[in-house]
Amino acid sequence: MHDDQIAIGLATAKALIAAQFPQFAGQDVVALQAAGTVNAIFRIGDGYAARFPLRGMDAGECLALLQAEVAASRQFHACCPFGSPNPVGIGRPGDGYPLPFLIQTWVEGEPATPAGQSRSADFARDLARLVARLRTVDLKGRHFDGRGRGGNLRDHDQWMDLCFERSEGLIDVPRLMRLWASLRTLPKLGHEVMSHKDLIPANLLVKRDRLVGVIDTGGFGPADPALDLVAAWHLLSRENRRIFRQTLAIGDLEWRRGAAWAFQQAMGLVWYYRTTNPTMSALGESTIARLLEDEETLTAPSML
Repeated sequence: MHDDQIAIGLATAKALIAAQFPQFAGQDVVALQAAGTVNAIFRIGDGYAARFPLRGMDAGECLALLQAEVAASRQFHACCPFGSPNPVGIGRPGDGYPLPFLIQTWVEGEPATPAGQSRSADFARDLARLVARLRTVDLKGRHFDGRGRGGNLRDHDQWMDLCFERSEGLIDVPRLMRLWASLRTLPKLGHEVMSHKDLIPANLLVKRDRLVGVIDTGGFGPADPALDLVAAWHLLSRENRRIFRQTLAIGDLEWRRGAAWAFQQAMGLVWYYRTTNPTMSALGESTIARLLEDEETLTAPSML
């Protein structure tokens, strides 16, 4: 999926886990086929999983990132009203794999899909409950760290220009450029809240159309309150977006900024993963389709 991608096979994963985590001796290690883009996942027995980073980087830098993820995931686990991974330990490089890796508890459930839960009002309310609970966590004086989504919309103009260029012939670029021109100038809300920061379908686990788990929690931290609203356009029908919004009592500005963050994320998915991860590319297309459903209200002068 990436030019700097690192290969990690089952034999190597088994060897590293066996050598460094003897408590898992005798347990099966199975490679999982997932839609994720930054880690290879291996299940250990029934209760644990190993995450091996896929993007090449300095081992020391990777270790610092994993240590930060561990702290964030533990804080998320303590507050989340649904299941979430609890870190067990960080492994060392070896056997030809050049980076540290993470062992964490396993969370049962099936990944949500853009269409699968879209018409479930209960799922929309579960999402609202999750976002509402995360927002109650004390920032403890912390602020958005400036990495990725969650700060100023205009900081992403260069990326969006690249996405528009690479998306020619795939989606309606002129129409989408007009939508971004309307959304990119939305003012900030003036405060931050604790945010998961990546509520895409693959990070939300379901059972019979109810939310039962949340994964990839290592980015938990302060951000624009609108950031976690991206789940509405990634996952919900128009009617259930309304239920989600009403349950959280979201005002016009915050709602439009949520749409802008969903847009920024979706534009990168369509072209970047077109051939290497069709599931993620399709997510980008379905999210953009939902945004265009709401285009009239998202750009209406009365909402400014």
